[in-house]
Amino acid sequence: MLEYDYVPMPQRNPLVWPGGKRLALVFTFNLETWDLTKDTEQPYYAGGPPILPDILPGNTPDYPNYTWREYGQRVGIWRLIDLFDQMGVAASCTTNAVTFERRSGMTDAVIERGWELLAHNYEQGELLTNFAHDEAAERDVILRSIETYEKHVGKRPVGWLSSSLRGTLNTAAILADQGFKFYCDLMNDDQPFMIRTQHGPIVGVPYSNVINDFTMVTRQALTTDQYRDQLIEEFDTLYAEGAETSRIMNVGLHPHVSGRAHRVRAIREFIAHAQKHEAVWWARREEISDWYAENHESHYPGQLGG
Repeated sequence: MLEYDYVPMPQRNPLVWPGGKRLALVFTFNLETWDLTKDTEQPYYAGGPPILPDILPGNTPDYPNYTWREYGQRVGIWRLIDLFDQMGVAASCTTNAVTFERRSGMTDAVIERGWELLAHNYEQGELLTNFAHDEAAERDVILRSIETYEKHVGKRPVGWLSSSLRGTLNTAAILADQGFKFYCDLMNDDQPFMIRTQHGPIVGVPYSNVINDFTMVTRQALTTDQYRDQLIEEFDTLYAEGAETSRIMNVGLHPHVSGRAHRVRAIREFIAHAQKHEAVWWARREEISDWYAENHESHYPGQLGG
């Protein structure tokens, strides 16, 4: 099971990141890989919104949606990597285990740069919620993901984001049992918090489906300028609030969305805006998790119960 406390922001003690930083800014590249077909006549949800509606049955190739996503693997990710290299910024990436096998150019590029890499399910279209009532099957997905990650990275993963954030009541406990430090599926806060499980605690490091190109660009159809401006608006508010208690801002990016030629400018101009602010912590999630695991009692006591 998964438990955490409800503590409203005004009831918490001030949180101050290392060095007095106000805002931990994290960019997430989601390095996702989908099966072309599934052995089912049910509609195949490939872990993200389609560019064309009327999703086809899993046993029927959906080339428009499949190749729209594949653009990110072939072109978009390299545009984003070039941008981040030029601006001296590291991304915190997530990867499906099959990406190591089928699209290794992406994971190799992340490993070569020493960027953070989180486990992100085995295959993007295999959601953990498919196994919400079968803990053994869910555990198998996670163990297969760990095994493949370790084979290619040389160490076990310490952070997890479920495909489409579709975790179950058992996910955090399975992860804690496997030695994970942090879990990112919960989107309920601007600060980390401790999650209790029967296998011990794990740090909740919130992700965001709001500050996320799927929502802002694909669902809301924001223009490039609107996309940039919304990122800046979020940053400016969190940065100002961080003078009293530090915050996290996660920017979720998908290479086939933000890696398009007409959208990458929004990310460039947003990064340039953030770089003008001195009290930004350009942090890895593992750094956030480690620091919070040591300091959570000063934030608000009793998070681990007992």
